[in-house]
Parts: sequence; structure tokens; C-alpha cells
Amino acid sequence: MTQLLISTALGILCIVSLLWLVSVRLRDVSIVDPWWSILLMFAGWNGALRTDLTPGKTLLLLLLSGWALRLFGHLWLRARGKPEDPRYAAFRARYGAERYWWFSFFQVFLLQGALALVIAAPIVVSMAAVTADPVSWSDGAGTLVFAIGLAIEAVADLQLQRFRNDPTRRGTVLDSGLWAWSRHPNYFGEALLWWGLWLHAVDQPWGWATAVGPALLTLLLVRVSGVAMLDELLRRTKPGYADYIQRTPAFLPRPPRRSAQP
Repeated sequence: MTQLLISTALGILCIVSLLWLVSVRLRDVSIVDPWWSILLMFAGWNGALRTDLTPGKTLLLLLLSGWALRLFGHLWLRARGKPEDPRYAAFRARYGAERYWWFSFFQVFLLQGALALVIAAPIVVSMAAVTADPVSWSDGAGTLVFAIGLAIEAVADLQLQRFRNDPTRRGTVLDSGLWAWSRHPNYFGEALLWWGLWLHAVDQPWGWATAVGPALLTLLLVRVSGVAMLDELLRRTKPGYADYIQRTPAFLPRPPRRSAQP
């Protein structure tokens, strides 16, 4: 287990270091975003290559890889041909281009690598299993939760992309489909599927303790880099978003309520 954790950490460090070098060359830190899911998929494949595959591990690896490749493709296509993400561009301007090239290694790449290692805890523990590890009831329950979360995330991403590609909707707020039930259904789906992956680890010794992984991811999505940051930005820059906030829940989906009449 310890050796698997160390090899996973070293592998993630190598990946984020290479990405940082590419970002310095391109002057674009946002290239890291699509690779987030690949860091987590690496944790699964590293375990698969270093241990004997079992039915439980095989199922988990298929789920993890399907999620990671879909998200990588979605984010890569969305960012292709576009300038550096405004969030990173703002940091570059704040700290100065002459030092942000090295500062970004710690602020973005090393930080994302460390977060990925913690969030991947259920994957590492599951892949460290040394028993026969058949598909258990918790694996089945986790697969169901994962499938629901992945479907929500994928549908929300598709609805958002179609909205962005529609020139007649420019300047408006997406408030239909899943986006009528939650302001950030893609983030909800992401958190849900990771809780599903955590269920695959609970049948392993101390597997329940790896709940720190999906708990950290959920916290980041809701309080740090996801809901809170985007809501503040869109409330200031997009007309109608303040009203959308009033009638639509931020994260957990529920039927929308109508705006209050004056």
C-alpha cells in the first residue's frame, strides 16, 4: 500500500511537472485543466500495473477511465484555439509575467497534483486490494451512484455546450434542462460520481476513511473553485443571473421556483 501510494505520488509529480514546462513554453497555464482527469486516471492504471487485476479492480478501472477520457475530451475541445483562461490570465497580470512562469508551478500545477493525490485515495486503496476482491454489494451500489452522476455531468455539459454554440442565446442565462434544477448540475454530477467511486473502496480495510477524497472534491466544487467563484463572476457580468440565483438552487438539484412578482 505504501509503495503504491509513493509511486502514484511520484507519477503525478512527473505529469504536472511536464505540463508546467509546456505551459511555460506556451504561456498558457490553463492547459492543465483537461489533464485533471488524467491525473486521477493515472492513479487507477498505476495500481492496475503494479498489482494483480481482480473483478472489483477491473470494474473500477473501467468506470474511472470512461469518466476521465470523456471529461478530458470535453475540456480539451472546449479550450482548443482559445486564449488562456481568464482566471489564470488574471493571476499572471497580478503577479507579473516575469515571475508567474515559476510561481505557477506551485500555485497551480503542484497544488493540483497534491489535490489529485488526496481525491484519488479511494482509487489507490481499492487498487491495493490483495484478496480475490470479487464485485461486492458496495461495488454494485457505487457503480449505480457513479452512473447517475456521470449521466448528469455529461448531459449538463452537452446542454451548456449547445447553449454556448447558439448565437441567439448570447448574453442570456441558461435556465432550462438540468440547469433549471441546479445552477451547476455538472459540478453536482462530478461530486456524485466520485462518491460512487468511494463506495468501491469501503469493502477494503480502512476504505471508509478515504471519504476524505470525495469530501474534499465536493468542498472545492462548492466553496472554492466552482460554485462560489462562478456565481460571483456571473452575478457581476451577466444580466439576469441574480434573478437566476434567487429561483435556482446552487448545487443540489430541486424543482425550480418562479421569481417573486414585484
